[in-house]
Amino acid sequence: MSKRKNVLLIVVDQWRGELLPKLGARFLRTPNIDRLCAEGVTFRHHYTQAVPCGPGRASLLTGQYMMNHRAVQNTIPLDARFTNLAHELRKGGYDAALVGYTTTTPDPRTTGRDDPRFLVLGDIMDGFRPVGAFEPYRDAYFGWVDSQGYKLPENRDEIWLPEGSATGETGATARPSRIPKELSDTAWFTERALSYLRGRAGKPWFLHLGYYRPHPPFIAPAPYHAMYDPRDMPLPVRAASAAEEAKQHPLLRYYVENIKQSSFFQDGQSVGSAMSEAQVRQMRATYYGLMSEIDDQLGRVFDFLKQTGQWEDTLIVFTCDHGEQLGDHHLLGKIGYFDESYRIPLIVRDPAAEANGTRGGVVERHFTETIDTMPTILEWLELGVPRQCDGRSVLPFCHGAPPKDWRTEAHYEFDFRDLHYSQPESALGVPMDRCGLAVVQDHDYKYVHFAALPPLFFDLKADPGQFINRAEDPAYAAKVRHYAQKMLDWRLSFAERTLTGYRATPGGLDIRAA
Repeated sequence: MSKRKNVLLIVVDQWRGELLPKLGARFLRTPNIDRLCAEGVTFRHHYTQAVPCGPGRASLLTGQYMMNHRAVQNTIPLDARFTNLAHELRKGGYDAALVGYTTTTPDPRTTGRDDPRFLVLGDIMDGFRPVGAFEPYRDAYFGWVDSQGYKLPENRDEIWLPEGSATGETGATARPSRIPKELSDTAWFTERALSYLRGRAGKPWFLHLGYYRPHPPFIAPAPYHAMYDPRDMPLPVRAASAAEEAKQHPLLRYYVENIKQSSFFQDGQSVGSAMSEAQVRQMRATYYGLMSEIDDQLGRVFDFLKQTGQWEDTLIVFTCDHGEQLGDHHLLGKIGYFDESYRIPLIVRDPAAEANGTRGGVVERHFTETIDTMPTILEWLELGVPRQCDGRSVLPFCHGAPPKDWRTEAHYEFDFRDLHYSQPESALGVPMDRCGLAVVQDHDYKYVHFAALPPLFFDLKADPGQFINRAEDPAYAAKVRHYAQKMLDWRLSFAERTLTGYRATPGGLDIRAA
């Protein structure tokens, strides 16, 4: 490989981790992602540290567990004292270019209360240079659509409404969006990425290439809206009824009873838990169509890199911010404590010769986490990994030498305090600062600890669907205690440590790396 090094970090939104043909989802048509898997390493047990978008992306781009960065929900500020991937790249001489968004709210101590960034869901994380920003107002995207001769409606978001009228019980997702595929947001992100890459003229680059899909609204442009037959879609994993599902835990009951279909597609008339099997199948067919649309657009980017001789100089990382319930456990969105919300894809294609022996492989047993992304990129670029990072580089897996001391569990967290669009805190009567849960799980068991609500414990071998809470079962008492201790060990080991390696001595400042 030449001395020139490039990085393409692809971050899709709301893509469930098991939904890759390489991992068994054979019904998906994603030939370009398939070829990325064939030339890289795919990680089967990869988890985000937090949901929804803001917390998940904060962990992805700071390398920290949520308990340390504390941007615990969308709209919650990210502490300005923490570095991030963009800042570290700049230290190493790389322009941290970004297409997409990071759903970041700025630290109010660095600006004023009237900063317009506090009027929106999220902005761009400090340090990145937007070359195709979607947030906060989507002005650049809508301006591009207008420049292509498409007449925008007064309410610009209506371009994502479906054509025609709803028929039957399948809802809006059975119909294509009004916007054609050539003008979709997925196409626009790709155009912005290609414009940036063409402008580099052979200079080394880093690009965060974000895609909004398959995030809702679950409306796909033609022909992707009809690419998958709803009758062929897998059925949801859920209890016999929403009422039965809700018995498991008070937090689950709140979401089962309060998540609205209308937040995910037009014409939704009730709560998500009321969706029939036919409606869930149609929603899934549309969701998969949005995935195939992204795959087609990624093919354009991959082809450009090959045509310009940059394919062999570029580290490619394909990942996501969080998953999607997609009707499982009678839920929609990314919430709570089920794997569907937290397990996400990770594919790493290292072009170096050292990775030739692992191409096309799958890491089957080891747990990797989104906090590993930042250290992986920095190590590949031969830049230092800041002590703040809780994760570790996954490059050893690509080079055929998995570390013997790698983690044996996955960890993730969720904060359910009130926001302007959801009020579980008030409904459950839990104090704001105790609206938290943390999860530790391995291949056998899963423990969910709540600050102010009853715990959960699942035997994953006997109950892979996670329907039976064993936390109060005397037969599991020793296991529950063991996993609670694991969680305490984890929290003690990874408490925020940016400055804990420094110490004053009679000889002056001493710095310890670990």
